[in-house]
Amino acid sequence: MSAHNVVFGFGAHSGIDDIPELLRMAQQADRDGLDLFTLSDHPYIGGRVDAYAALGFILGRTQHIAGFANVTNLPTRPAPMLARTVTSLSALSGGRIVLGMGAGGLWDRIADMGVPRLTAGDAVDAFEEAIVLVKKLSGGGPPVTYQGNHYQVHRIEPAPVTAPPVWTGSVGPKSLAATGRVADGWIPGHAADWLSERYRTSRPIIDEAAASVGRDPSEIRTVFNFPGRITDRPLPATRDHDGRWLGGSVGQWVEELTGAVLEHGASGFTLFSADHGAPDLTVLARWAQEIVPSVREAIAK
Repeated sequence: MSAHNVVFGFGAHSGIDDIPELLRMAQQADRDGLDLFTLSDHPYIGGRVDAYAALGFILGRTQHIAGFANVTNLPTRPAPMLARTVTSLSALSGGRIVLGMGAGGLWDRIADMGVPRLTAGDAVDAFEEAIVLVKKLSGGGPPVTYQGNHYQVHRIEPAPVTAPPVWTGSVGPKSLAATGRVADGWIPGHAADWLSERYRTSRPIIDEAAASVGRDPSEIRTVFNFPGRITDRPLPATRDHDGRWLGGSVGQWVEELTGAVLEHGASGFTLFSADHGAPDLTVLARWAQEIVPSVREAIAK
């Protein structure tokens, strides 16, 4: 994708009232050379567009940018059908899809959808099985029979399409270990970044689990959801007293993100506004036209 294979994206609006702006932002980001856009997936909220319907529609209106649900509400989307959805989107878009995966967060609302409630441990087991099954149902080959605790499929033909990369929103130790065993990337929860305690204690769990099954931990990329504001003048402090990133001038952003890649192994950034919402068109343009090219140039050196 880009130097060091670092990807740059943005978190998009997913309200039904926001559709015109969503389409404008995705098309602008596509023209400006961003790598991906992300949509949240909360199917129990009536005012939101369905994440996968929106992904397909936007990918059909763009040329280069990839899309993903950050992260898929797995309990409401059975894994065999999710495999069909993402391999179809990949085939239709020329591979411009990432599968964002979560075990399920807001279980009260998920259960309200008529989905059987799982314990936290069972939800993580189902999440790991789902990732394995999506990969098995991709890439061609003989019919798949899979007998898990949560998923059973019998002689189902895989799609002849490679599975998209799977990035998870794992938070707890059991889920982090599952990411290490079967996923391709990790999005730290709660917008934790590379200087946070959460990142420092979580990433080693992924790496140890990866190594335990013979995987190279460095193959599992870390892509950060990264909120902040872009200011005209440098800020006296770019982080608050808790060490959380606030933002700053273009130069301060470039310095911070370049350091994240070169010193902390970051491999992607998804921009959100300072209030964790979607950026507006002006902020998105500054991100894509001023900050991202400068970071790409700095890490290429």
